[in-house]
Amino acid sequence: PDYLIPKPFDARLILRIAPAVAAAAAADGVATRPVPDLAAYRQSLERFVYQTGMFMRPVFSAAKAAPARVIYAEGEDERVLRAVQVALDEGLARPTLIGRPAVLAARIQRAGLRLKLGEDVAVVDPEDDPRFRQYWEAYHQRMKRNGVTPEMAKSAVRRS
Repeated sequence: PDYLIPKPFDARLILRIAPAVAAAAAADGVATRPVPDLAAYRQSLERFVYQTGMFMRPVFSAAKAAPARVIYAEGEDERVLRAVQVALDEGLARPTLIGRPAVLAARIQRAGLRLKLGEDVAVVDPEDDPRFRQYWEAYHQRMKRNGVTPEMAKSAVRRS
């Protein structure tokens, strides 16, 4: 009742079970050919699970070598926050979230993430940014013929 049992032929299990069996066999001394590098072994198993893994591996390696600054415009979205957590865990980027700090903190806590605002990720508060007025007014100018009110323009710029 405390966990979900995956399907027996779930392809993702190979990444957990095979390395665990190899490590246990080496520890017990029953392995005839112990795996010298478990991390490299795990990487070699990824090709069986993820079809795009072979194509994306050089991209991920380059990102890990020199993590770039990535700005997440919809920082208050929980899916975006989870993606940021993965990017941090993998060492792929230096994230910057655009969102209200109080809302970000509440959603990070509710999602159970380990992000620390100001430490792990930079935060840009759209309502406190000097460019906010300029942006929502420009958006309103373009969209007012489509029925976008100033309040809707502020909300759209704040969100996106």
